[in-house]
Amino acid sequence: MIQIVVPIFNAFEVTHKNLQSLIKHNYDDDILFINDGSTDQRIVNLLENLPAHWEVLHNADNIGFVKTANIGLKHSVGHSVLLNSDTVVSSHWLDRFKLAINTIERLGTATPWSNNAEICSLPKTLSQNPIPTDIDQLSSELMNHLPQYPELPTAVGFCMLVTQQAKEQVGYFDETTFGMGYGEENDYSLRVAKHGLRNVLVDNCYVAHVGNQSFKEKSSKPDQGTMQRLLDKHPEYLNLIQKFIENDPLSELRESIIGKISAF
Repeated sequence: MIQIVVPIFNAFEVTHKNLQSLIKHNYDDDILFINDGSTDQRIVNLLENLPAHWEVLHNADNIGFVKTANIGLKHSVGHSVLLNSDTVVSSHWLDRFKLAINTIERLGTATPWSNNAEICSLPKTLSQNPIPTDIDQLSSELMNHLPQYPELPTAVGFCMLVTQQAKEQVGYFDETTFGMGYGEENDYSLRVAKHGLRNVLVDNCYVAHVGNQSFKEKSSKPDQGTMQRLLDKHPEYLNLIQKFIENDPLSELRESIIGKISAF
């Protein structure tokens, strides 16, 4: 069982596109939307017109992404996919996560490729690439790629599977340390690894990501304080990430996929 959890704060236009893509590709799936005290009445109206079998929760006040995400993660005893409201999902994306769950032992978190996903970005890593014109065609072409599920030092929070096993062994995001957001998925991924579970890339899956829409409205952004909070808990984090970036272990995989995808 996988529940898709979509935290929402304003950002009406991208949220509307996100909902349209979910209606197109995941109408029959279990989805929970959590409105984190949006001040834009259009969000409330939008959530009143969803398919009846989807669930909606409303926070009375804006409590921030981390606490809202934890509400969603705790809402289901099974697996959860945290999906940002500024994403657009592609055909069969959730099936690729299900395949990963059934294939990988001791899976903790999983992240798909995206145009804008830091170390999981395609075609250029660590970049905000343009969103391809037809991501469903891209996803169809990715079906021909045999997934390798390479190890990641950290999940990327725009679209992040958290398995039932991770919830049971690791728990949830650190609300006290990471407040309104930024750094929580890095901390969680490192805790996952320390519990002997895996953080992987689902390398036959693609979800488009606009990026930083809800936080932009609150003028929230990562800063030195964000990094220091993370380093206080995990002093090894910077060296781990720097080594991953320098070695670029996804390079050959990216090039192989890029060569097969017409959008690139």
